[in-house]
Order: sequence, then C-alpha cells, then structure tokens
Amino acid sequence: MMAFTYDALPGRVVFGKGAVGRLPSEVAGLGIERLLIISDAQAKTVGDSIVGALGYRCAGRFTEVRQHVPEALASQARALARDVGADAVLTVGGGSTTGLGKAVVVECGVPLLAVPTTYAGSEMTPIYGITGVHKVTGRDLRALPRVVIYDPELTVSLPPEVSGPSGFNALAHCVEALYTPATNPVIGLMAEDGIRSLARALPVVVDDPADVSARTEALYGAYLAGAALAVAGTALHHKMCHVLGGTFGLVHGDVNAVLLPHVVAFNLAAVPDVIARVAAALGRGNVPHEAPAALADLAARIGAPTSLAAIGMPADGLDEAAERAAAETGWSNPRPVDVAVLRQLLQAAYEGAIQSLR
Repeated sequence: MMAFTYDALPGRVVFGKGAVGRLPSEVAGLGIERLLIISDAQAKTVGDSIVGALGYRCAGRFTEVRQHVPEALASQARALARDVGADAVLTVGGGSTTGLGKAVVVECGVPLLAVPTTYAGSEMTPIYGITGVHKVTGRDLRALPRVVIYDPELTVSLPPEVSGPSGFNALAHCVEALYTPATNPVIGLMAEDGIRSLARALPVVVDDPADVSARTEALYGAYLAGAALAVAGTALHHKMCHVLGGTFGLVHGDVNAVLLPHVVAFNLAAVPDVIARVAAALGRGNVPHEAPAALADLAARIGAPTSLAAIGMPADGLDEAAERAAAETGWSNPRPVDVAVLRQLLQAAYEGAIQSLR
C-alpha cells in the first residue's frame, strides 16, 4: 500500500482573467489598512493602477528591485515598512520582487500578498533568499503569501526573451518536485500537469505574446510548479542555479534554461522511472532518455539561451561553482554528487554541448 506524508500549505489563490480587479476586496477582507507595495520596473504600469485602486490603504511604495535580493536592499525595504507603519506587504512583479517582499515580512512580522507578473512561482512558496557575500536561502512559513492574485492579462507585456526563460524556471520546479525526498503522489500529479501546460504554452507565448489563452495556460503551469516546489523543495538543479546566479550575477531564468537539460541527463541513471514521466509530460512518450533532448529542444524552440558562456558565466568561475554546488546539494538529489562530476556537468553546460544529451 502507498504511504506518504503531505503538509498542505495554507494560502488563498485567486486565478483568472481580470482577477487583479478583486485585489481591493481581498485586502479589505484581511483587515489591512496600511499596505507597503513593492513593485519592479517591468510591472510599473500595473503597480500604478493597483496603487490607485487601493487608495488610502496604500501607505507606501518601494520600487527598487534587484536580482537575488541583496541584503542592503532588503534592509532599505524593511526600514520603509517600519517608517510607514505597514501592516502588510504586497508584491507586484517577478520572482525578485516577491523575494524582496519575503525578506521584509519575515523580519517585520506582517503578512504578504502577491500579484505575480512572471512565471517564477516564488509566490507559492515559503522559500526565500538573501545575498550578502553569497546567496543564502531559507524556509519560513511567514514568507508564504496569504493571498496570490494570478491574472494572465498582467503577463501579456512580458517580452519573449523573458517569458521563455521564466517558464523554464517553472519547468525546473516541476521536474525537481518529482524526485526530491519530500515529494509525494499529490505533488507528482501537480508537477506533471505543470510540465504539460508549460510545454504546450511557452512556444505560443513566445510566438504571440498577446495570446491570452496561452498566457493563461503558462501561468497555470507556473502556479502548479510553485505549489509543487513549496512542498517538495529543491535538489541539484536549483542549488546550482542559486550558486551561479548569486555568485556571478547571472539571470535566474536564463541559468535554468541552460542547466535543466544537463541536470536531467545527470540524474537519469538514478531515477529513470521519474525521468520517463518527464519525457511523457513533454510529449516524448514514456522514454526516459528522451527527456534531456526534449528540454534542450524546447529551450531552442523558444529562443532561450543554451550555454553558460552565452549568458556571461566566466570560464574561470566553473571550479568555484562546482565546489560550492557540491557543498550545498547534500542529500536532496537522487544521484550523489561530488566536485568532479559537477565540474564536468558545468563544462558541458558552459559549452552548450547539446549533442551529449541525445
């Protein structure tokens, strides 16, 4: 008989075209009176609209957002939250924006609400990260948003060069959720459906950014990915992405697009049955060896980067990256890792050695 443990996480999701219009009633329903809004440059227009819709409940706004949540920036946002007497924080934007909001609420002890405008998935998780010398991640239920508003119309302005890699970040959440030690059958169903949805939607989103139906399916896949990540956690892939992004300033979505096919190829021997589910969800049948190539083909199809060299990774940083990733991955990955095998994997990803995945 099947046995598993599943801690379902609290939170409310409002999903659908025009859902952002329900934000004022959601805020009022929580009894929030002094809201600090954190929004990024990409989401300025929707942020302006939300400020107007919330009226007196908007106590302040913070618009400086940077990748990987630098500690100094988090300190500035926390100080503003205290200065305006914020009783909640609302984030409007991508994963970096949500991450900054998490860094504020965990320390200030107020609830978080989120309006995501990318496919990052951070809004569904209690996982957060702050970068000092290196990026350090943590898990705290105070970082989990109380309400998440998913409105696909808010993603229409997201350019293809951002949409594709952002979607790959979500794909990676789904893939890793299938084989971490904390996974379970419920999470597996969500992760597989997330892979199917994202694989169908992302090529359409890139070809026709104004296609709201495709945007809706991609956002649905991202929601499932974030929810799966929240419970299952991360393994080698995301550990490496955080090392590369936090240490070398690389764009998180781009790193995901480059690394995911290589990490799946690496883990295939350890969990072929799981990787077969990935291949099936990608439309390649129940054939595990098809999964890495299918991911590489999808990345190429949507114009995502396919090598670390192309996104600015310095060649002389590969040794350090392998050492740090090996130290941080630990027991969470199905195949044991060491510095030598990760250095080999990173070299293939640096060169964009797609042929090795076929």
